[in-house]
Amino acid sequence: MIDAATVIGSGTNILFVTLDSLRYDVARATMHAGQTPRLAGLVPGGQWEERRTPGTFTLPAHVAFFSGFLPKLPQPHQPPRLWECRPPAFKTVDPRTFVFDAPNLFVGLGRHGYRTVCIGGVTYFSRETPLGSVLPDMFDEDFWRPDFCSPEPDSTRYQVEHALEVARARADRPLFLFVNVSATHVPHGHYLGDSSDSWQSQAAALAYADEHLGDLVDGLTSDRRWLVIMCADHGDAFGEDGYHGRGIIHPTVTNVPFASMVV
Repeated sequence: MIDAATVIGSGTNILFVTLDSLRYDVARATMHAGQTPRLAGLVPGGQWEERRTPGTFTLPAHVAFFSGFLPKLPQPHQPPRLWECRPPAFKTVDPRTFVFDAPNLFVGLGRHGYRTVCIGGVTYFSRETPLGSVLPDMFDEDFWRPDFCSPEPDSTRYQVEHALEVARARADRPLFLFVNVSATHVPHGHYLGDSSDSWQSQAAALAYADEHLGDLVDGLTSDRRWLVIMCADHGDAFGEDGYHGRGIIHPTVTNVPFASMVV
């Protein structure tokens, strides 16, 4: 169990990766098939936790995450939350939870000396529209380029290269580095040479991203200690029970992979 109050309170760097639209069953199957060896060597026990997301598409899921509500286990008893906004006086918070007296995580971290940086992926982080500025506006700095987005087959490599450059240039204070991996978001049929998206092409997208995510963690942790959180913001339906896409209440959308560790 991670004592986030102590870890974050001591100024440990934080890497938060969301694998956009990644279904739990896809993440689990690719790991069991040996197609994501770098991630398997990183996540505790070599397997993802199955959790339930608080949002069914990118915007509400990330607003929830950044407010303290990470995906929860599918069971009545929950472990202590990693971070939480200061609650009303009548509520008791586990001492291992990092509590920030602020409206969102980034304001709270800023008061503890952190710089917060976003490496965007999908267009909700692009600033191409007013709505696409809502999430980036929460960070001290944000970066997005078209080649960070899912239509680019090598998007994760470009994102990771930029993330490592940012981390190297900002080593003077604790860093919260957020990366929204777009490769697992549609379109991903190109990883199978197909024009349509499917469970199989999402698995191929994750297998592609695996090496680069391993390089990201290795590069960051070579000389500094990091709290690493990886999860999906939501899943995606590919025709199950007649459903397609996201923004719907269906297990293919609400069940997501999750892992956290101190490296």
